[in-house]
Amino acid sequence: MSIAPGANPANAEPNDLMLDVVTPSGAVVAVDDPALIEMLGKGLRGENHLTLVRSDRALTDCRPFSLISLQTVRQVEAELGIPIDKRRFRANIYLNLATDDGFAEDQLVGRQLRIGSRAEMMVLERDPRCKMISLDPDTGEHHPDVLRKVAQAHAACAGVYCAVLVEGMLTKGDSVELLD
Repeated sequence: MSIAPGANPANAEPNDLMLDVVTPSGAVVAVDDPALIEMLGKGLRGENHLTLVRSDRALTDCRPFSLISLQTVRQVEAELGIPIDKRRFRANIYLNLATDDGFAEDQLVGRQLRIGSRAEMMVLERDPRCKMISLDPDTGEHHPDVLRKVAQAHAACAGVYCAVLVEGMLTKGDSVELLD
């Protein structure tokens, strides 16, 4: 697979990569604060070595993220006649489209999107699904009809894979713009 001509990856600015961690106690600690590593080590038995890994490049595989529309999840739910938790699809981004049609994100393959003020991505291909969507995200209970329905009715695909072209921070409710 190749990225279309003119799709040039770009890196985020260092300040865009800084983040704070909110602990279960409610404390807010910068991700690069040595106190965070100390907190993470508390309660561990024996010798431990915790290291914070930071990279200027993504630490992901060739498909940095997956995206699925809430409409697709609702369509699968309607086709099965049972409630479906969107987390079964393990997407990085859940998109609420202006259309009621499920699987509308399939029409974005080969197109570029901007999410928020800066992040840009190329939609590469439909997301082929495996057994994981048959597992309840809370209980692990196996419901094989979920994958079976997606396989039979949708060529075993639900959602899309995307590649980051321009990095940026995403927040819930960010706008999504089709760039081409």
